[in-house]
Amino acid sequence: MLNNIFKKITSSKSKYPPGYLEIIKCLDKESQTEYNLDLVWKAYQLSQESHKNQLRKSGEPYFSHCESVGKILANWNIDIETIIAGLLHDVIEDTTITKKDIVKEFNQDIGNLVEGVTKLSGIKFNSRKQEQAENFMKMFISMAKDIRVILIKFADRLHNMSTIEHLSEAKRERIAIETKEVYAPLAHRLGMNNVKTQMEDLVFKTLSPKKYSYIRKKVNNSKKDREKYIEKFIKPISKELAGFDINADIFGRAKHYSSIVGKMEKRNKKFEEIYDLFAIRIIVDKIDECYAALGVIHQKYNPFQERFKDYIARPKRNGYQSIHTTVFDSEGRLIEVQIRTFEMDQTAEIGVAAHWKYKENDISKNKNSIDTQILWLREIYELLKSEDTSASEILELFKIDLFEDEIFVYTPNGELIELKPDSTPIDFAYQLHSEVGMHCIGAKVNDKIVPLNYTLKSGDYVEIITSKNKFPNHSWLKIATTTKAKTHIRRYLKKEKYEQSLKLGQEILEKELRKAKKIQMLRGIKKDPTILGFKDYDVLLSSIGNGKVIVSDLIDRNLDEDSNTSNYNIQNLTSKFIDLARKRSKGITVDGLSDIMIQFAKCCNPIPGDDIVGYLTKGSGVTIHRSTCKSITHFKDQSRFVSVDWNISSSKSFIVRLKMVFEDRKNLLNDLTEATSKLNIYIKSIDMKAEDSVATCLLVIEISNRKQLETLINKMREVQNIDFIERF
Repeated sequence: MLNNIFKKITSSKSKYPPGYLEIIKCLDKESQTEYNLDLVWKAYQLSQESHKNQLRKSGEPYFSHCESVGKILANWNIDIETIIAGLLHDVIEDTTITKKDIVKEFNQDIGNLVEGVTKLSGIKFNSRKQEQAENFMKMFISMAKDIRVILIKFADRLHNMSTIEHLSEAKRERIAIETKEVYAPLAHRLGMNNVKTQMEDLVFKTLSPKKYSYIRKKVNNSKKDREKYIEKFIKPISKELAGFDINADIFGRAKHYSSIVGKMEKRNKKFEEIYDLFAIRIIVDKIDECYAALGVIHQKYNPFQERFKDYIARPKRNGYQSIHTTVFDSEGRLIEVQIRTFEMDQTAEIGVAAHWKYKENDISKNKNSIDTQILWLREIYELLKSEDTSASEILELFKIDLFEDEIFVYTPNGELIELKPDSTPIDFAYQLHSEVGMHCIGAKVNDKIVPLNYTLKSGDYVEIITSKNKFPNHSWLKIATTTKAKTHIRRYLKKEKYEQSLKLGQEILEKELRKAKKIQMLRGIKKDPTILGFKDYDVLLSSIGNGKVIVSDLIDRNLDEDSNTSNYNIQNLTSKFIDLARKRSKGITVDGLSDIMIQFAKCCNPIPGDDIVGYLTKGSGVTIHRSTCKSITHFKDQSRFVSVDWNISSSKSFIVRLKMVFEDRKNLLNDLTEATSKLNIYIKSIDMKAEDSVATCLLVIEISNRKQLETLINKMREVQNIDFIERF
């Protein structure tokens, strides 16, 4: 397919179209090599031919969109590869051309860029918060891999927003909202102010067309008066700068429409009452000329000191540099003046795109510039890529860093630390180092002790007080404002909660297994948690600990009698043992009489040595129960209880059976017999079975009294690796 396309396009070299010429005109002289021009032409033709049978909603050829994206990118002075990827950005999604084809005809980087934009094109933001967050995270990861992907997407979004009127109302609204909430703030964060303002105005036009038309008309009607005022304002400044031999470009620039309407709504003023509808911009060659121009401005006009900002000395996080000063004109009106170099102006308008020049002689310089400008992106990516934080949480954390300006505070050593407004000592601590944040207990600001919720201000000197015994708690999440701090706090709290759930889960599991008389299964479950339907033992414990699963349900569902490691005929052994035990007595005496008809309760199976009670039953004489039997609590007629006792033989000894569960090991039997022999206890029988490294023992012993039994049980509990012991 691709070969056929190239046969067609290589035969048509007669005349270059205007769109292609516009693109290559934007390239700098170093980039206008024959190789690069041919490469762009090749991409231009491939995109045109691939989309030739496709139309946009407006009825225009679809390629017009691809061409427009290429033009936008070229105007940003972006690298050749990005321009080519912009021309081809829809071919994988909408045509038969594959990434493999693009790599073969161009290179791997271009193939990766087109693929990255294709994935972003499949992302649809909507009102469903979780889905929006998941999609946003996909975009975020693509950006972290290669920031040029989002630059192409910005160009794509700008052109789509400018032609959005051909879509349905619902689709227009959805696209406008996602542009407002995600793409415009993101452009701002990348220093692309021109892109941001264009997007915001297009969103304003889409969502509030009537209000947009009103503001636009008002701005256009006041254009002549504004131009006269600007000329009058800058004339003395131009003359003064020329006297200092400073080459300066001075002009007035109207504020964008969405900004104007924002001022009107915020101040509750009419359009005519808003005076700062424009700003004066002074562009010079050198940084020292910026400060010279500032001196001239302040000589001619009185400055408003509270609105002075030097972003050259302290650049914004997105790389923005400029001096901002607000002065009073001759009529007492406030006018904003921005002073910067030509290079700073380029960066201010197109941000990170202004630095993307892959030339062999300055690749290191430019990559460092880019890395500095989007350090926040890489940092957040590293923090979150291995986290189990939900996508919606990530979205909220990320949105925090899309907005706001910066404040600057100092360490005790004088190191400058950049933070977002409303940051607290906790944010400062985590910015220094995660361990400092982890053990933060307080802070000194300007040599005064302040609480952790103290709001830092630019110029503050901050010293963090730490303690090894201090750790984050949930209240810190309400105090912290930066993504870095919140992420580290969440990470610690989740780890702590997980460890607690493991511990609690272990306790609950053991308790429920004992209750179900299946504690011997514990070691088997540790070895193979699939017995209870889990692939991982820790996951099983945490699920139990945090209440996601009920142990008793797991036991009932997964552990039947056949899986019990005591897999022998308990019932027969129990009957034999009871008969043997009862032979040690001459029967039961009832109120001192020995010839009364009796029967033994099957619910508790009392044997000599047990504390017992008698209950008169019609036709059956007296039924003997253990005094601890749960059944007797349900007997309502208290008058039927009679005093009973064992008629023990003269030996006064009786037998008891113990059930024990151990980890199977060497010398286990020897340890058991040694424990009984030291107490001079006679073993009547011992029945032991091992399965899955778990040993179950039924021990029948002859003892003299209950105290001796209690001593033995305590002694047995000291035997190594015992899990469970009970009278049985």
